[in-house]
Amino acid sequence: MPENEQTKIDPKLLEILRCPIGLAELRQEGDRLVCTRCGTKFKIEPGGIPNMLIEEAELPPGIDDPSKLPCWGEREKRRSEG
Repeated sequence: MPENEQTKIDPKLLEILRCPIGLAELRQEGDRLVCTRCGTKFKIEPGGIPNMLIEEAELPPGIDDPSKLPCWGEREKRRSEG
């Protein structure tokens, strides 16, 4: 879907947003934000509001559970250390 005013993310916001799974940068592709590391996609809701809920994310092909992503283990390790 092409980017429009309803799905366009403010560039300043995009600079600070990170993937909630592996904390990697995100890039905008149409009406989705895509993790530059794991490829997980997060929908941009009307008004340009990113939906960063892991439960509602679109996982990469062949992955049916976020815990199977390579960066998930790193995420859990950070949580246990911190």
